[in-house]
Amino acid sequence: MPVRSPYPDVEIAEVPLFDFLFGDFGDRADSPAFLDGGSGVAITFRELKGMVEKIAAALVERGIVAGDVVGILSPNTPYYAAVFHGILRANAIVTSANSLYTAGELAHQLTDSGAKLLFTVSPFLETARKAVAEAGMAADSIIVLDSADGVTSLADLLATIASPPAQTVGAHDTAVLPYSSGTTGRAKGVILTHRNLVANLQQIAAMSGHVTQGTKILAVLPFFHIYGMTVMMNQGLHRRATVVTMPKFDLVEFLRIVSEYQVDRIYIAPPVAVALAKHPIVDSYDLSCIDIIFSGAAPLDAELGHAMGKRLNATVLQGYGMTELSPVSHCMPDDRPDIDLNSSGFALPNIVCKLVDPDTGQEVGPGGRGELWVKGPNVMSGYLNNPEATAITLDDEGYLHTGDVAEVTSDGVFSIVDRVKELIKYKGYQVPPAELEALLLTHDKVADVAVIGVKDAEGEEVPKAFVVRQESGADLTAEDVMTFVAERIAPHKKIRVVEFIDQIPKSASGKILRKDLRAREAARS
Repeated sequence: MPVRSPYPDVEIAEVPLFDFLFGDFGDRADSPAFLDGGSGVAITFRELKGMVEKIAAALVERGIVAGDVVGILSPNTPYYAAVFHGILRANAIVTSANSLYTAGELAHQLTDSGAKLLFTVSPFLETARKAVAEAGMAADSIIVLDSADGVTSLADLLATIASPPAQTVGAHDTAVLPYSSGTTGRAKGVILTHRNLVANLQQIAAMSGHVTQGTKILAVLPFFHIYGMTVMMNQGLHRRATVVTMPKFDLVEFLRIVSEYQVDRIYIAPPVAVALAKHPIVDSYDLSCIDIIFSGAAPLDAELGHAMGKRLNATVLQGYGMTELSPVSHCMPDDRPDIDLNSSGFALPNIVCKLVDPDTGQEVGPGGRGELWVKGPNVMSGYLNNPEATAITLDDEGYLHTGDVAEVTSDGVFSIVDRVKELIKYKGYQVPPAELEALLLTHDKVADVAVIGVKDAEGEEVPKAFVVRQESGADLTAEDVMTFVAERIAPHKKIRVVEFIDQIPKSASGKILRKDLRAREAARS
């Protein structure tokens, strides 16, 4: 039986994203829309709209026409939002690139998306130039947000005296082409329409009532990732809040910015929760301004979340989503901190879900486990240039097969258990790596952990933990780790192998890159 959101449907605005976000700012017009946490430089809503229109006009002058694709390779900055929306206002399409990409990875995205121009920053110029050349783009197709000798800059575009073009895009036209994390293969372009993005903002608004015009949102997760793009950058604009940007996560700078700018709403991935719950330096800052900490991108363990919330006297919430869902499909509402923090909360308005047994194809009811299928106005159109992957992921009824194993209560509260392809099969039993990782993160000498399945001497798949020790945990042994788990878990889920490493490989959004750990194992065999 499909499970509908318990929240009433919202009426989706059938307009382009620019029209939806840049209407009447009212008395917020001269308030900061974006504020650079490092320098304190702010851009008001009125100034931002003016920049967006100038950038759109300048792009048309440079030959960009409706439907063209323009890339962005940049860390978070207030100018990212101006460029992003300037591209859309020019009736073009944004493809947002991971700022950690190598030239080869970037070239693949530029080629696959058919990008005509690339915005970047001067520290990334070497990578950008190599990628542009490899993709067969002209050398002068690069524009920098700051400045560099011989390269067109954002300031050059803003100096135009031309008018922006007439808007010709509609709600169902493609707006952005973010590329999936590639944890299960080469990154694929995800086709998201203006309506997808508008719908998800309206769906989120129904659940996040504490985001108001006075809210300050910290944007440390990258805007190139759909989590940062929708939940931080565009939600801030939608709700007329102030978004405080950080180019990357640094704990001391993070704490300083929160304290200095009195940030009250923070969006994180679980690795940040570990630092906020455990690192002693946190106590050196006044963080009483924090109202809500929202975790996404990967499962957050409830014990860790509650420890962080208690330490900071803040409400901790969790949600679930993926790039293909624009990205949010489930979350804990602002006014329901009573929901089990191990869950991802309710489906958002306008969403219908199924749980399907991956082995039998039969629907699973409350209390059972199955692959989560999601249908709603936020579901992608498909994968760019990849009909095979689209057919595997999107079925004829419009359900997106997430690849994630979930449970649902009779009240409609969903919990993500693990990835279908990441479940470890030990002697016929299913062992979810995320469950073991969440448990190990409660150990006071464990700073971070990842679990994968490896083959033992008999060829049986067994759970192996890659563990990063806390600074105070130098004496932590493999036996300590295995005993800690064995005392708290069913016998078939026990950790059988432990390796201590310096850092867990993760994507920019905080997802564990298990493929890198598997490759590490394969190289040894």
